Amino acid sequence: MTCGSVDDGKSTLIGRLLFDTKQIFEDQWQALRNDSRRFGTQGDAPDLALLVDGLQAEREQGITIDVAYRFFSTPRRAFIVADAPGHEQYTRNMAVAASTADCAVVLVDARKGVVTQTRRHSRIVALMGVNRVLLAVNKMDLVDWSHARFTAICADYAALAHALGLSVQAVPLSALTGDNLSATCTRTPWYDGPTLLEWLEQVPAARHDESAPLHLPVQLVLRPNADFRGYCGTIAQGQVRTGDCLRVLPSGVDATVETVRVGFDPVAHARAGSAVCLTLREERDISRGDVLVTADARIDQAEQFHAHVVWVGEQALLPGRPYWLKLHHRTVSAVVTTIRHLVDADTGTHLSAREAPMNSIAAVHLSADRPLPFTPYTDDRELGGFILIDRMTQATVGAGMIDFALRRDSNLHWQALAVDKAARAQIKHQHARCVWLTGLSGSGKSTIANLLEQRLHTQGRHTYVLDGDNVRHGLNRDLGFTQADRVENIRRVAEVAKLMVDAGLIVIVAFISPFRAEREFARSLFAPGEFLEVFVDTPLEECEQRDPKGLYAKARRGEIPGFTGIASPYEAPLHAEFHLQTSAESAQTLAERIAQGL
Repeated sequence: MTCGSVDDGKSTLIGRLLFDTKQIFEDQWQALRNDSRRFGTQGDAPDLALLVDGLQAEREQGITIDVAYRFFSTPRRAFIVADAPGHEQYTRNMAVAASTADCAVVLVDARKGVVTQTRRHSRIVALMGVNRVLLAVNKMDLVDWSHARFTAICADYAALAHALGLSVQAVPLSALTGDNLSATCTRTPWYDGPTLLEWLEQVPAARHDESAPLHLPVQLVLRPNADFRGYCGTIAQGQVRTGDCLRVLPSGVDATVETVRVGFDPVAHARAGSAVCLTLREERDISRGDVLVTADARIDQAEQFHAHVVWVGEQALLPGRPYWLKLHHRTVSAVVTTIRHLVDADTGTHLSAREAPMNSIAAVHLSADRPLPFTPYTDDRELGGFILIDRMTQATVGAGMIDFALRRDSNLHWQALAVDKAARAQIKHQHARCVWLTGLSGSGKSTIANLLEQRLHTQGRHTYVLDGDNVRHGLNRDLGFTQADRVENIRRVAEVAKLMVDAGLIVIVAFISPFRAEREFARSLFAPGEFLEVFVDTPLEECEQRDPKGLYAKARRGEIPGFTGIASPYEAPLHAEFHLQTSAESAQTLAERIAQGL
């Protein structure tokens, strides 16, 4: 991949590299054509001529031409080049490119030197496991090929590379003129290192350790008929042979490989990087997201992890907010429980923070809703790299690398209790429920909650009201009103409500709870039918007119920053079980409607 700051010359470098390599190809092909003894038959020459014409057409469409190297008598390496954009807002594109790269060309404008985006990209390169870097000091022609300037930039970058564990080769070049790109430059007699192209052809490529245990995440279970069941995926590590004994994770059952297919063809074995379809001798319950591993392999499973996340979402990463976590082909619900620190892009300093803004790098603790088979990212990118997805928009908002499991969860076990939720509710002659009222401040949530509890109490129901203001006097008195604190506020209340429902109660929650993601998290804690969302729908103008606590007036004067409806958004429910319009009916009538629905 190529990366660096804006206008450092990445696209120019790639364009010139394509132009020069095409010229090299055509020159060598002409030499081959003139020497007929180099061909097996004279008839091979027209095929090469057609190839050259095809490459010209491909180049005009911007398609990489390096596949042509396979036709040389002298073997040449083929490349796939990812041109990562330099703009800060496109950091996600750069992180994706780094996640699959073997090496990186980091460009620096000789006039500007190492800048913040250079450091940010280099840190992400290191996080993604790319440790071979060519530092391309570009636009040297604009500084008169100054040896002193080149040396100063190299020294500046060397300190960063040492801290990140990068192996670096620095090259002075001009992408515009092609100097030191594919041919040695006469303007740098003080430089005796390789050209960029020579370095690319010599740098060690990633090699899969075939003696490593098999890691095969299952992408698809193929069952075209009752007699065939195949498990398809790309081998992330190791190799597989007919007759191998494998273990299925997370279930832990063993199975024996009956056949290995690559495409439609049976093969004796397949290596890492191969897309395969396996059939097993035994009937096993295997689904998408399971992992097939060598039977004696030591693969950890955990629910909680320490990880690094490159955050690319426009909204900040907030602890306690639920996200979808996708690890290879398995998607689970997860929350960031703690942001340990942010990493300063310039200095690498660890910064204390309660949220992670866009384009930041954060060390976090993650908690998934079920155990996941994994390896540290440094051992296997496929089983250690994940993405975080916004549950509402389905947008990818973070790219993460698992460092290690948090062993504290392995020492915790559910204690079996003889009296369960159903028994507790039965003795109360009711169905336990969580009735969650959400709406703007002043919409009437607390009033309706109070009337609802009175109505249920007269019916002999066992209830409890969790009110937003009341809870902040005790359980949540340590929380403020920042977005991160509001997320944590709802998380705690949802967990308390879950315990109350488990006790067999009808718990009535009256919180503004402005964000859909937190309300969806609360719903996810309950069994189907236990959580009833009630949207207390009152226009903002009417809430301001009521203003029973004088909060809107203070917010308009700027005395309450981030006040919902004024300086912070309220995300109305999309599929609430009850939609109450307080402008049309009295609070007593609305409370009665909820009571009848319980």
